[in-house]
Amino acid sequence: MTYVEGFLVAVPTANKEIYREHASDAWPIFAECGAKRIVESWGHDIPDGEVVDLKRAVQANGDETVLFSWFEFSSREARDDHNTKIMAHPGMDHIDPLPFDGSRMVMGGFQSILDTGRAGESGCVEGFVLAVPRAKKADYLAMAQKAAGAFLNAGANRVVETWEDDVPDGKKTDFHRAVKTTADEAVVFAWVEWPSVELRESVLPTLMADECMQYDPSTLPFDRQRAICGTFVTILDKGA
Repeated sequence: MTYVEGFLVAVPTANKEIYREHASDAWPIFAECGAKRIVESWGHDIPDGEVVDLKRAVQANGDETVLFSWFEFSSREARDDHNTKIMAHPGMDHIDPLPFDGSRMVMGGFQSILDTGRAGESGCVEGFVLAVPRAKKADYLAMAQKAAGAFLNAGANRVVETWEDDVPDGKKTDFHRAVKTTADEAVVFAWVEWPSVELRESVLPTLMADECMQYDPSTLPFDRQRAICGTFVTILDKGA
């Protein structure tokens, strides 16, 4: 199944096009080193949370926008080989400096546990990060499979759920701090690909009324207060 390198990034809003060009220019090198796909999605609707949210996850300030992004690989081994090759690739010396504060970038490796629908160029990404007790992995997957059917029936292109595999601690930010994991919890990095923001917003009332989306909060296999989410507009999708 797909292996994912997931990212959360705070980018100065004024640098949106510079960031897109930076990622686009670097993509041929990433692909040469083994990446199958890159998706960069720009924050469209990032709600504030009572306990955690995407803005706090990357310590975003008022002049920055949060991105939800990822690389796709055929395996963990392919991801590791890619990262080794990238560090030594001479082409990276000619890529412009990062147009954002890399010290606040959140990143980690995840193994997919659910990948359904059709990967392709999507105009909108609905992104999620949450903490799930490791003992409830099967319960979470069952819930996710049920919800995936509702998303696809509503017009989504693809639903992907990935489970923590290689998620390092960071000096300023990281996935564990983003959702305040406990020792017995794993980070889930998940997303839904939609054709457009407009479609996603138009079907939202019907989607939320679907019986597959109805849950008893007391039986959820994770703490909803520590789940973070947002809607994003895709600004780069290569390799699909």
